Amino acid sequence: MARTPRNTLSSDLVVRTALELMEAKGADGFSLRGVAGELGVGPMALYTYFRNKDDLYDAIRDHLMGLMPPPPEGLPWPDQVRSVCRDLRVLMLQHPCLAQLLASRPLSGHETARVAEGLLSVLRSAGFEPEIAARTHTTLFTYVLGATTWEIQMAAEQSDPDSLRRLRASMESLSSRDFPTVIELAPELARTTGGETQFDYGLDLLLAGLTVRTAS
Repeated sequence: MARTPRNTLSSDLVVRTALELMEAKGADGFSLRGVAGELGVGPMALYTYFRNKDDLYDAIRDHLMGLMPPPPEGLPWPDQVRSVCRDLRVLMLQHPCLAQLLASRPLSGHETARVAEGLLSVLRSAGFEPEIAARTHTTLFTYVLGATTWEIQMAAEQSDPDSLRRLRASMESLSSRDFPTVIELAPELARTTGGETQFDYGLDLLLAGLTVRTAS
């Protein structure tokens, strides 16, 4: 790997290089030494910009969350909420490492706070009381994070022939006496492991409940 030209190393270059490495090798295969190697510098050069790996993790997460657009204006609050949730899902699907970064350090970073500010402002403007707005924000965030993490994992398994064989063998081993409903609904369960339709189904359920609550 060619060395980074003198005086061109920057925090932004380190973050972009680290993100490329993380997306190529996964968060588990990520290291400061690996980033330094990609840049052609010694590991100590990175400590000029980041105190440790967690500090760099936060910078990567902030970089990605900075790509989130603000809630759209001029729409009813359920449509604004739906837009934020859909945008976050798409961002995580484009950058699967973001799901892991949000799960491990969800409350760190200015850009994460900016996204939270946008959603909380929508809820408060819609008349949600402070505690209800906070609980709603947490519920929506954990739904998007959980549903999209599941979708990412299922997509990875379905693209792996060995995983598909194991899944098939596991389903075939189920007893129709002990698991009649699982076996009956196996085709439907397979169709609802992820995707935009399934995500919107769950999100619409949440929004329907919230709409009833605000009306009452």
